[in-house]
Amino acid sequence: MQYGPALALALLAAQAAAPVDAQTYPTRPIRMVIPFPPGGNVDTFARVLFPHVEKELGQQLVVDNRGGANGILGSDIVAKSAPDGYTLMTTSFGFAVNPAITKNMPYDITTAFAPVTDIALGAGYLMVGNPKVLAAKTIKELIALAKREPGKIRYSTAGVGNGQHLAGALFAEKAGVDMLHVPYKGGGPAVIAVVGGEVQIHYPAPAVGIPHIKAGRLIGLGFTGKTRLTALPEVPTIAEAGLPGYYADAGWHGVFAPAKTPPAIVKKVQEAFKKALQVPLVRDTYVNNGYDPQGHAPAEWTKIFLADLKRYAEITRIAKIEAQ
Repeated sequence: MQYGPALALALLAAQAAAPVDAQTYPTRPIRMVIPFPPGGNVDTFARVLFPHVEKELGQQLVVDNRGGANGILGSDIVAKSAPDGYTLMTTSFGFAVNPAITKNMPYDITTAFAPVTDIALGAGYLMVGNPKVLAAKTIKELIALAKREPGKIRYSTAGVGNGQHLAGALFAEKAGVDMLHVPYKGGGPAVIAVVGGEVQIHYPAPAVGIPHIKAGRLIGLGFTGKTRLTALPEVPTIAEAGLPGYYADAGWHGVFAPAKTPPAIVKKVQEAFKKALQVPLVRDTYVNNGYDPQGHAPAEWTKIFLADLKRYAEITRIAKIEAQ
């Protein structure tokens, strides 16, 4: 799947519309679609950030959680909404993975949306286990167990092809083991599955996984990033804990609007998010949980987004995730 300069121009052109006066926008609450159930990674971070975005815009962001199909259902709602700035979406980088793993997409990702900004870039995921159903406490023990019992170790994710799935599939491929992927309709249900013992392993974002580790409900086996988490220094990286060379980042969280949303409105929303990300409490929350606040302008964010469409298509190929 190739994405070249022509598509970059198409994405930028999709944002081009008749000039509007954005000084009066917004005059009413803004619907913010989160295409995942409550309690997951995107939802958790958004609720820390949104109150400060509301202060910048002077209007309420009404969260609308629409989980299903790895974010495709909620994304489709946004794609088909009026391009007036009153329906926006906050999503994860799984949004950019979906075209590589889904045969019949209900929208063209390169023309149906106007990229607004990137919120944050994640350093990686935690690999956590439920000690009540997992007979392993370290990465080396997990690999040995998975080799003895191929296909019996189950790991939950927020859906097929999302970042957690990529991290799990790459782990299994690099470790040479057979682990069963169990996708759920969002990060919240996937966490509940491991806490409840339906699966043995999960790959939550640090913000979601740390409270469960601190409470003793789950154990931290490793971190998929390049360095240990500042907020959880006792948990080693997976590479140093027994699988040299392994690395998987947690991708970005980004904001999108329907295509043809006036550029002046897109820019105003981007600026509000950028200012909100500079609030010390917000920055500290993100950084302490393994995320680096971003806030790129729409044109720059569009370039990053297009590059990631190609990058994640290649990762899914390496992880041997077939389109469904």
